[in-house]
Amino acid sequence: MALLEVQGIGKHFGGTEVLRDISLTLEKGEALAIIGSSGSGKTTLLRCLNFLETPDAGTITVNGEQLWDAANPATQRESEKRKKRLHFGLVFQNFNLFPQYTALQNVMLAGELLAQEQPDYQKNRRQIHTRLESEANALLAQMGLSERAGHYPHQLSGGQQQRVAIARALALKPDILCFDEPTSALDPELTGEVLRVLRALADQKTTMIIVTHEMAFARDVADRILFMDGGLVVEEGTPAEVIEHPREARTQRFLANYNA
Repeated sequence: MALLEVQGIGKHFGGTEVLRDISLTLEKGEALAIIGSSGSGKTTLLRCLNFLETPDAGTITVNGEQLWDAANPATQRESEKRKKRLHFGLVFQNFNLFPQYTALQNVMLAGELLAQEQPDYQKNRRQIHTRLESEANALLAQMGLSERAGHYPHQLSGGQQQRVAIARALALKPDILCFDEPTSALDPELTGEVLRVLRALADQKTTMIIVTHEMAFARDVADRILFMDGGLVVEEGTPAEVIEHPREARTQRFLANYNA
């Protein structure tokens, strides 16, 4: 059984159909790259998976648990959405760090908020904080940011801020780590440091979905590539199949324009 199963996801904004019958699977430890032009629906798909947008149709299943069924109101309770989001760690294009918190505090914050909801929080507050701080420091070390733990976002470069955002997403131990164009807000010289982190995560068999315009990265790192156009999955396969030997005319045109 696949870790993630998406069947027939659809999404409208007003009269505009943004996603049309999107289906995909993802195995544990697999890295899936999603490519396509602006407006193809890539970001909307990630936001639907993270329940930041509400799909109009289809189902989303993780580890055999149906998280969403557009035909079943029992899966659509607003109160359950935050818990369902814990399956997906989402790294945005523009970092979205809290400016009033240090790098370490940004990484710890979600864990602390969740811990505060537990009935034994006050009793075990010190131990919980110590554990979360240790885990956050380990993640910052993994991102090469140990010496920046006490720095605020404005004291960090764009590449460093994005690595903090990745550590923050990893802190909640999601089943699937999702990236929405993680280098699009970075200068070219800072892009490489974020891509190196993603390569390391892929080498560690972190389950990932990466919306990206970095074709070399998609070719070299992804296990599979999915090409979207007009809200549809047009083609999917291995990097060699999709990038080097695309079958569909729309895929061929996109790659030709990209490489022009």
